[in-house]
Parts: sequence; structure tokens; C-alpha cells
Amino acid sequence: MATKSNSELGERYKSMKYNEEIEILQIELLKMQTHVKKHGKRLALIFEGRDAAGKGGTLKRITENLNPRGARVVALEKPSDRERTQWYFQRYVTHLPAGGEIVLFDRSWYNRAMVEPVMGYCTDEQHKRFLKYAPMFEELLVRSGIQLFKFYFSVSKKEQENRFKARETDPLKQYKLSPVDKQAQELWDQYSIRKFEMLNATNRTLTPWTIIRSDDKKKARINCIKSILVNVDYEGKIAKKKLEYDPEIVISGIDEIKIMEENLLNPELLPG
Repeated sequence: MATKSNSELGERYKSMKYNEEIEILQIELLKMQTHVKKHGKRLALIFEGRDAAGKGGTLKRITENLNPRGARVVALEKPSDRERTQWYFQRYVTHLPAGGEIVLFDRSWYNRAMVEPVMGYCTDEQHKRFLKYAPMFEELLVRSGIQLFKFYFSVSKKEQENRFKARETDPLKQYKLSPVDKQAQELWDQYSIRKFEMLNATNRTLTPWTIIRSDDKKKARINCIKSILVNVDYEGKIAKKKLEYDPEIVISGIDEIKIMEENLLNPELLPG
């Protein structure tokens, strides 16, 4: 009878530990949701990042055991002809949380910070205006009582390429492919420039960015959830030590700006 290799056993052990930790964190998310509902809190979480950065998988793990009556994912299609004539933030405002709700945006108003200017879907003037007014808009949300989280999932160029290839061959993932995805590798440097502009303009003390290094999807999910839980007060929270996240995975917006500034002349070293 063949014995399993050490690498196989190691992978099974890591998978088991991951599943155990995810389950513990999902129980904590339920406690958090109970607190949010009981006290009429409002949580809004933004998930941004390059295509195939792992946002969807993280959202699934966050929400799969939450009560859908008080937690929902918002993933808007491209704006209609009518919406294009409205104030830019208007179609997002209607989806903001009421008391007792948690809303998770799978992409958000930050489409205008990266995808739209890179792909030519907005003018330079519209892009500049967005970067000026987004911090004001978000400050209004926070001042009104919404607790706002802004996550940017950072994936390397090579890992993004690998994930695109996987999508092409996996029938369960092919729906994720889009014309924009196919240009993501070619336009990598342009996205990097827009990311740098976005962070510089919108990383504020009141509404900071949190960067999640996501080449390892499982580590990204675990550490993203921990960074949420550690920043929300709720009854029955587990020991703080169990919610400590990996500082190599969770990076502050200001630190990401510094890393990018140091590597502006070496685009291949810029984080995704």
C-alpha cells in the first residue's frame, strides 16, 4: 500500500488548519452581525483590487454563514443610460446600509479610480473630479455613523496571469472572464499608476485603505476577516491574540504608498 508523500500530508494538514480557522472566524462574524443588528450599527465594506485578486472568494467566506436579511453583497452592473446622467455616487447611495445592516461592495465607486480611466470609460476631468470628491463623500458617510472599511486586494502580475489561465480551462470559472480581464496584463503598468494616484488622493485618517496581499488566497481570506473583526466592537469576542493578523499580508494604505514611492522607477517591483 503506497504511503502519502510528506508534501501531500503537509498540504492536507494546512487545509485542515485553514478550515478550522475559517470556521472560528465565521462564528465571530456571526457574533459581530448579532451586535450590529442589536445596536442598529451600519457597516459598509468596500472590496477593490485588480481582476483575479481574490475578492470574490473572500466575500463568499465572509457572508456564507451570515443571515442574508442583514448582510448583502452589492455588485453593480455597468451604469444604465439614465444612471450615466446622474451624480456619480447616486447609484451607490441607494445601497448603503440602514441600521442593523452590513453591506459589502464587490467593487464600488472606485471603478472611477482605476478601471474607468485605464479603459477610457471616463474622461480625465471626471477622474480628477472623482479623486477630489471621493474623500468628502466618504467623510460624510463616516460622520453620519457608517463604519467604513476599504480593502484593496493586491495580487502579483505572475499570479494574476496564472489565475486567468485557470479561468480559461475551468468551466466553473469561465463566467468570470471578461474583455477587461484580457487586457489586464497588457495594461498592468497603467493600473499601477492609477492605483498610486488613488491611494494618494483617498487614503485619509478617517477613511484609510487596508491592503491585502492576496497571492495566497487562503491567507488573504483569513487575514482580511481578522482585520475586520479586530476593528469592530461586539459582545463575546474571542481573545485578541486569536485575531492578530499577519503584517506581511495586511498592509496599511500609508505603508503601501511608501512602498510604491520607493519603486516608481522600477515598475516590476511595484505591488499589484
